[in-house]
Amino acid sequence: MHNPSPSLPWLEHGDPFPAVESAWPTTSDAPGLLAAGGDLEVATLERAYRNGIFPWFSEGQPILWWSPDPRMVLKIANFRLHRSLRQVLKRFTSDSRCEIRFDSAFSQVIEACATTARRGQPGTWILPDMVLAYTRLHQAGAAHSIETWIDGKLVGGLYCVALGRSVFGESMFAHETNTSKIALSALVAFCRATGIGAIDCQQNTAHLASLGATEVPREVFSAHILLAQSDRPVDWRFTPLYWNHILSA
Repeated sequence: MHNPSPSLPWLEHGDPFPAVESAWPTTSDAPGLLAAGGDLEVATLERAYRNGIFPWFSEGQPILWWSPDPRMVLKIANFRLHRSLRQVLKRFTSDSRCEIRFDSAFSQVIEACATTARRGQPGTWILPDMVLAYTRLHQAGAAHSIETWIDGKLVGGLYCVALGRSVFGESMFAHETNTSKIALSALVAFCRATGIGAIDCQQNTAHLASLGATEVPREVFSAHILLAQSDRPVDWRFTPLYWNHILSA
């Protein structure tokens, strides 16, 4: 049985976020909901992510801000490279027609994430305002695309937010079988090569759990990102040598 939902703070432009501990509890109608309103400017988004907060809302809703407890996190050391995916990656990495690129087509990646049909989802939360906001965040150097290319065509990928060594996964798409998994595997290989310890996955899904992601208490997650974002910046470039960090393990 759900308890009555608490009141929801409304943010005006430039207002600080409430403490994440005040987010709606698991017994409410919207666990993890923290606030509504505000804006999607670069400074606001960076401030949100630094505090473990992210925007997520549907068409017709105001901007909604979330900080769920627990939080779904993929610890890089726990990434499960199943035999079938390992074979896919070996074929991909040995084929000269196949390539991983970072940040060469961010706009195409986020548009593909917004428009690719997903089973059980009638629409998308990546609305035009979100596309514009994260494109600006990318231009500011705090959002990145990981892209799967075959025969010169973008066939899969994902985008994420990165502050220091704290990485927040946002959305993936695949236009061909396994191409989003290849992009995620490339991101994991990159993280191992550059000392990034975890990828925030926000929500618990069976797919993420099958790859090794687990739920952690929000307090633990907040401590991790606070430490990771204070670390030196990462050079967001991918080299094929990084594949060795997962394929030779």
